[in-house]
Amino acid sequence: MMKSSRLIAFEVLHRIFGDGGYSNLSLDSALADVSEDKAFITALVYGVVERKITLDYYINKYVASKPKPKIMTILRLGAYQLLYMDKVPSSAAINESVKLTKDIRQDYYAGLVNAVLHKIDEERDEVDDLSVNYSVPQNLINMWVKQYGEDTVKAFLPKTLEKPAVFAVPNTLYVDADELEYELLDEGIECEAVNGLVSVESVGTLFETKAYKNGLFHIEDISSYNCACALGAKAGETVIDMCSAPGGKAFTIAERMNNEGELNAFDLYESRLRLVDDGAQRLGITIIKTDACDATEYNENIPKADRILCDVPCSGFGIIRRKPEIKYKELDDIKELPKIQLAIASNAARYLKDGGTMIYSTCTLNKKENERVVEAFLKEHREFTLEEQKTVFTGDNGGDGFFYAKLVKLNEN
Repeated sequence: MMKSSRLIAFEVLHRIFGDGGYSNLSLDSALADVSEDKAFITALVYGVVERKITLDYYINKYVASKPKPKIMTILRLGAYQLLYMDKVPSSAAINESVKLTKDIRQDYYAGLVNAVLHKIDEERDEVDDLSVNYSVPQNLINMWVKQYGEDTVKAFLPKTLEKPAVFAVPNTLYVDADELEYELLDEGIECEAVNGLVSVESVGTLFETKAYKNGLFHIEDISSYNCACALGAKAGETVIDMCSAPGGKAFTIAERMNNEGELNAFDLYESRLRLVDDGAQRLGITIIKTDACDATEYNENIPKADRILCDVPCSGFGIIRRKPEIKYKELDDIKELPKIQLAIASNAARYLKDGGTMIYSTCTLNKKENERVVEAFLKEHREFTLEEQKTVFTGDNGGDGFFYAKLVKLNEN
């Protein structure tokens, strides 16, 4: 018997909430053998994860004690449809949720699910609470307010719930933004050339186009793209990308080098480097050489570089539009990250030539992982100066939250 769309969504959500699975990986696995309603299942999964705090607020108003995990997931699914999916009739949202309790052999709770969802449908109210309205944990909001100020946080919080923009980076070895826009429009992809990139309105069949298969573009967020451009790599130089996979920045850098020179792309896991190799092959880029290595340990076989990109592992609070489960991390779980980030930056510095440029970057909004790491690095490495430092808040120019610092190594001579 074929599973219903809501049952598939329930199973994915139970995996995410119960086992700590990543939303994108869990969903991709579940959709591999599904031919219908993929968009609906995707909307349910991402919507429930994204709005979990808001949904729980409404559910908890009408239950005496927190329901068991499976029932809580069903209630969240039902509440999300009632509150955020206008095209789903209330009767369908409630009745299908009740049916779901029976599909997973939890008939005993059918009455509870029915009663709670009817209450939510009848008594929707306005809430004056940032955490509830934007479904962001209060401790994360408190951290952001302390670091960036209340006005800044209030400005970007609504954007964390917006659909992320999709940017196609033209492969400048072959086309510019206007030419790529023409090619994609010709294949039925709604898009617009903006500031050297192509903003794609609806992904749809984007990865089935001739333009994609012929290597005319790769997908990269505009914040990441601007960081890669800020490195300033030139044709003929030797460049290192310390934590490269899946390779978006490396592709941008190689194209800006006109595919001339040497770009060494490293990552801890060889399996992830295949993404870089495959992408480079599709794009016709030949200067990227990949190798697995630990970015915190010095490797004497790595050549000295003119420029180094050090995009370190981070908490990811800048990309919660794409991976909403990230915002529910316990802040204590990330407190060791700055030590690792500083170790990577310090090790990378050993590969840089005198007069060379290094960029330290993250896709998070947390000064302890950003400005504070840069301050600690500069204190330890007096031979470096800070040339530029930039924080991009979620939604700025349509991009992800991001941070980078451009550091220059002084000539010792």
